[in-house]
Amino acid sequence: MLVNTQKIVSISEANQNFSKIAKIVDEDKSVVIMKNNKPKYILLDFEEFSKESLSDEEELDLIADRILADNIDAFKELAK
Repeated sequence: MLVNTQKIVSISEANQNFSKIAKIVDEDKSVVIMKNNKPKYILLDFEEFSKESLSDEEELDLIADRILADNIDAFKELAK
């Protein structure tokens, strides 16, 4: 996931102006919230979060398929 570094706010600003921060997320899909001058939180649009979750699951499926293909003979032997 790429984060737009133009959309970084302090935790104080997020706390005081949450509706403003939510509007930024509506437009740009995410905001990084800083705490003690370090990135601490990401406020993420739910649809964007869902896309990321799906791609992680797909990645796991690809890894599982590769492990199965690489070790098919061992799996067949174990199945006997």
